[in-house]
Amino acid sequence: MAQTKRKRRTKHRGNAAGMVEVRGRTSKGGAPAGGGKGGAIRTDRLDRPPTWRSAANRSAIATILFVVVIGFLQKNIPAAVAIGLVMFFVYTALGFYTDKWIYERRQAKKAAGKL
Repeated sequence: MAQTKRKRRTKHRGNAAGMVEVRGRTSKGGAPAGGGKGGAIRTDRLDRPPTWRSAANRSAIATILFVVVIGFLQKNIPAAVAIGLVMFFVYTALGFYTDKWIYERRQAKKAAGKL
């Protein structure tokens, strides 16, 4: 007689408390668990000097979010836009100089051989 139900490929892994214990990686194929190409992309990004454009993009996103939220909550859109304009320029400068400080600190650590 033909089998109607598909066979289970792995064991039921639940215990008495109902928790499912994960076995981990058992196959040989695929990418290694840690690192790979993702680590190289991150180090490339961290080794590039900061730009005003990247800082402006981040502050623009924060400013738009701020204006929308304050506009809805306070129902005072002109005030939200005015505060948002000031906030955009302050956030841009703050973001750039923070990125620059982190970049210079990382470069100094690399030069000292600690990274």
